[in-house]
Amino acid sequence: MEKDLEKEFKGKTVLITGGTGSIGSELVRQVLQYEPARVRVFSRDETKQYELMESLGYPKNLNILIGDIRDKERLNFALRGVDIVFHAAAMKHVSICEYNPFEAIKTNIVGSQNVIDAAVQQKVKKVIGISTDKAVNPTGVLGTSKLMMEKLFINANNYIKTQDTKFACVRFGNIIWSRGSVLPSWKEHVKKEKVIKVTDQEMTRFFISRKQAINLVLRAAKLSEGGEIFTLKMASVSLVDLAKIFLEKYFSSQDIKVEIVGKRQGEKMHEEMFDQADAARDIYADEEMFISVAKNRLNNLYEVPDQSPNYPGFKLVKDYKNISSQEAIDLEKIKKII
Repeated sequence: MEKDLEKEFKGKTVLITGGTGSIGSELVRQVLQYEPARVRVFSRDETKQYELMESLGYPKNLNILIGDIRDKERLNFALRGVDIVFHAAAMKHVSICEYNPFEAIKTNIVGSQNVIDAAVQQKVKKVIGISTDKAVNPTGVLGTSKLMMEKLFINANNYIKTQDTKFACVRFGNIIWSRGSVLPSWKEHVKKEKVIKVTDQEMTRFFISRKQAINLVLRAAKLSEGGEIFTLKMASVSLVDLAKIFLEKYFSSQDIKVEIVGKRQGEKMHEEMFDQADAARDIYADEEMFISVAKNRLNNLYEVPDQSPNYPGFKLVKDYKNISSQEAIDLEKIKKII
């Protein structure tokens, strides 16, 4: 796969929206290893941009662009000559989105449509949108806005039947130790209050490592033919069990209390990888991931004879684990990820 990825990125110009975030910055680091002609970071926080450049040693093929995906004109400028876009810019915190719903709409929905329009206009070859399991049967603003992002990206392949730009999405769960996630929050709570706060004893979540997330995104860029949703095969855990694993590993010598604070607005008890719309699509799988793709996609979009997509090493599947509360729970995998 390493050689395949080198072929995918070597000599190409890659732009990453939200390129200073947890996922975006790691994508920058990984893509730079494959000798791209240019990597462009598109984000709006100059301090994070400065810190990223410092940490990377100012590589000559890395460009930093201040910009917001709400600004279509700036996006059009940034995407000139770009081959591949990773769209990681988003509002992502459940509670912040709940209290600022229209701001989430302007970034996660309108901003994503701006990325699509600019990519088509600038004839970008591939655009991979980064989504979340919260987009599946959403109950809050964050999940709903990310579901709309997915819908926009998948249906963007219908814009012009002869267009060169291909759009796809990746969908994954909570990333362990990412900025704003539960473990850094718990670590701060332990330091300040000698307590960690859990929303609900029965609540479960899918968790993955940052490395797993990046591998999924890079593989999606390589495998995508347009119109897919790529989903990692994820392990899940109850938040109470996660708290026990966390305390055992990092604070075993201290007496730390676990406080149940109740579910927050917009949160689900359990996450899912697929919804009813995915059930109407073909699901392919290998050992690490699923690919959800519209049935007869090529026939519908491009008016060519019906044919199956070609994903080397993947097989069409009917049965798969879907809900975080069921048999996807795997404490040993979670311990390794932590």
